[in-house]
Amino acid sequence: MLREDIFLTYLQSQQTAQSYLHHCYVKNNVVDAEVNSYHNCNAFLYYMDHGKRFFEQGRKTELFMQPILYFYGMVHLIKACLLTKRPHYPESTNLLAHGVTARKKKKKNYHFLNDEVKIQHNGLFPYFSEHLFALETPFEKRSMQKLLALIPEMQPVFQLDQNPHLAAVGRISSPLLEFPVDLLDSYHLTEAAFIKRIQAYVPPIKYTDTDKQKIRMEVEEPILEPCGPFFMEHHSRELYFPIYREDFFPIHEVMIHYLVLYNLSMLGRYETEWWGDLFVHKADVDFPYISHFLELTAWKTPALLMNELYKQRKI
Repeated sequence: MLREDIFLTYLQSQQTAQSYLHHCYVKNNVVDAEVNSYHNCNAFLYYMDHGKRFFEQGRKTELFMQPILYFYGMVHLIKACLLTKRPHYPESTNLLAHGVTARKKKKKNYHFLNDEVKIQHNGLFPYFSEHLFALETPFEKRSMQKLLALIPEMQPVFQLDQNPHLAAVGRISSPLLEFPVDLLDSYHLTEAAFIKRIQAYVPPIKYTDTDKQKIRMEVEEPILEPCGPFFMEHHSRELYFPIYREDFFPIHEVMIHYLVLYNLSMLGRYETEWWGDLFVHKADVDFPYISHFLELTAWKTPALLMNELYKQRKI
């Protein structure tokens, strides 16, 4: 059993949930930490329980229903995470909206990978991006293909299409990084400018060494979790980095899963004919991408969010 799974089991009582919330509020300098921890205890438990149930039911049901169940499971787990830092969430009704919109009318010859979502100024997405990950939305709108391309576990599908977007550059708990030297061309940067660009997202750099194939560097402390433009493959713990300059921006992988699941859930609810055809005919390349994403988000989204809760137990 993973540490996050054990932690989820541990939190499933009023006593342990209240004690955990109190710890989080004291750590985050929340006024009236004890009062707020008692006040939010049940809501926290229900958010956790409902999120867990949605994902469990999603894994048992047919593929065409999964996006709706996974999206709402994710929303509940995000709200549980928010309660650990924002005891008065939701502070206004504006925060109850999803914070994202999709194109209402799908055009003829619609393709999911080319579809875009647009970020709103208010709502859950910009709110949790700010308060859970201290990030502003790095774009106004983004295509499904460009979002999926930043998930390490999606790379095998992109590689079969001969269109990889991430390169493996290191491993969690290691101070060593190796970047393909070809990145200098795709980023249009000199070696010095490239190193300067990534400095904000890694510990202080001890030394660098470059040959015809790799830019190697050692940082002063092992990298313990991905930050900024870095992403982690969950099982291998490998670190990945964007191959293309247009994909270099700070974003947390939770934000990516939220945007893709939102769009898929909207398709499942409102684009009945296209959604039905997708699973009956499997006519184009959208199907393997969607199928593989749903398979991985079923376990990775809860794991990512439980990790956020687990990290806060530390003093």
